[in-house]
Amino acid sequence: MLAATSLIILDYRQNHLESVRDALSVVAYPFQLFVNLPRTVGTWVDESLATRQTLQADNTGLRAQNLLLNVRLQKLATLESENMRLRELLDSSFKINERVLIAELLAVDLDPFTRRIVINKGSRNGVIEGQTLVDAHGVIGQTIHVGPLSSTAMLITDPSHAVPIQINRNGLRAVLVGTGETDRLELMHVPNTADIKVGDLLVTSGLGGRFPPGYPVARVTAFLPDPRERFAQVAAEPMANIEQSREVLLVWSATETATGVVALPSGVMLHDVSSGAQGAAPAGTSPTPGSP
Repeated sequence: MLAATSLIILDYRQNHLESVRDALSVVAYPFQLFVNLPRTVGTWVDESLATRQTLQADNTGLRAQNLLLNVRLQKLATLESENMRLRELLDSSFKINERVLIAELLAVDLDPFTRRIVINKGSRNGVIEGQTLVDAHGVIGQTIHVGPLSSTAMLITDPSHAVPIQINRNGLRAVLVGTGETDRLELMHVPNTADIKVGDLLVTSGLGGRFPPGYPVARVTAFLPDPRERFAQVAAEPMANIEQSREVLLVWSATETATGVVALPSGVMLHDVSSGAQGAAPAGTSPTPGSP
């Protein structure tokens, strides 16, 4: 006890054991790390998982927000052109007020003669037959069969699909049909003297009540008048990323909203079957070329 007390006093006053203490701390450091290892690993795992979950949630939210904003921006070109042509009319421009719902692709039909997809929204989400699908760049297609939890949609490139369109530059109306090719559409029954130029933007006209007006559909890639024929050959390329999009937007037109589609507090659309759904397509039918 006297020796220990003496060593304590000498170390306290003159620090004679400082070098010994340093050497012992170096020897003890690995043991300290080993004892603290479980807690360190647990903290690291918790932080890593929390960071990954946060990044995934942020990424999902930002992608959805970007898709929604891009779709709303699509109508700016139509609004500008419409405003220039019909400035004197107070109610001439289209309003961006359609209700939308984000859906994800579940499957793609591998039939080489059709272009169809399956999405993860159905009648429980308020989806109706004949409803328009768009992505961040343009119109993709429309639903042709709606189940409780999923729906089947026909793409605009399907050979049996037709879209009533108008040329954004001059308002010329026509019908755009699919060819079965992923990057080619055709305008039907266009006269050789029609005012169409390569690069013209084709937007939905709203005629027929299937597609809301003003959404980009395609851009003209070729205009070939043939004096020996009554009509010219007009080819167009879809604006939408039909083969790359994983998320799409289901769009409710103003007519569909007014005739039976309402918004729930959670943002989910509900279809009131008692209203008759005037904007819906008859079950089991699909548009045919020349009959939008």
